[in-house]
Amino acid sequence: DDHPEGRAILKFSVACAWAFGAGPGSATVPHQHRSPWRRGPKQCKFFSLTETPEDYTIILPSSEHLSVADATWLALNVVSGGGSFSSSQPIGVTKIAKSVIAPLADQNISVFMLSTYQTDFILVRERDLPFVTHTLSSEFTILRVVNGETVAAENLGITNGFVKPKMVQRPVIHPLSSPSNRFCVTSLDPDTLPADPMAAGDDCGHIRFFSFSLIEGYISLVMDVQTQQRFPSNLLFTSASGELWKMVRIGGQPLGFDECGIVAQISEPLAAADIPAYYISTFKFDHALVPEENINGVISALKVSQAEKH
Repeated sequence: DDHPEGRAILKFSVACAWAFGAGPGSATVPHQHRSPWRRGPKQCKFFSLTETPEDYTIILPSSEHLSVADATWLALNVVSGGGSFSSSQPIGVTKIAKSVIAPLADQNISVFMLSTYQTDFILVRERDLPFVTHTLSSEFTILRVVNGETVAAENLGITNGFVKPKMVQRPVIHPLSSPSNRFCVTSLDPDTLPADPMAAGDDCGHIRFFSFSLIEGYISLVMDVQTQQRFPSNLLFTSASGELWKMVRIGGQPLGFDECGIVAQISEPLAAADIPAYYISTFKFDHALVPEENINGVISALKVSQAEKH
């Protein structure tokens, strides 16, 4: 909280709180155990997450739900502070409790906290930004990330509605519990990981696609070969033949949930030709996976069916 060598820098960037609609970034690859996940009566019965270049599609039981925040939130973090690091220096939220967390609480500004190995992110509602910057500007040099560039945040000069903070006691009012787990906070060097083959986009005709399903305690993963190679060789279940699949994407505009017959239009010609296929629907596109050796015949058959409809 003390910065003898100069003011600390607070930087923020947009973090969208909506579950859908944001362009996907790098996928987090879920860990798969050798045996099915079973956690008794409270286990997740049906959960599926599919990442495509356009969006994320999440499927879950009606008994579950997504609580979607009613606003866009901004992620703030303290980039640097005066003084050199020492082993006795507080870490995590402790080091910003007085300089960031308490002043925002004094102004009744709600925050959402995410601590990581590298830094601590304080998420605030975008509509609260003028009050956030006004509250913290005396302690921090505030910068904003715009299109990847760091620029000085605009001084909005907010005074209306701004109240002088009062020293108040904040007793803990919610129940507390402490699980028996022992946790570690760690990281790894990204350079030690294989390069992400999808990072360059679809210049080579590749798309980003990853599907994770956890249903009745069993896990299913659908990914391309390059992504599969990032897993340890003995971790995933694969067929003895090592069969590979090619994809046919269906749709040129969001398919949504209301149009009937889309799956039938694709699956019936494949069934007539006795071609096995996996099928994954998402909000904007549908995806059929067929054996690699059948892809040309499948596309030809579907184009014939497409022409007949016209």
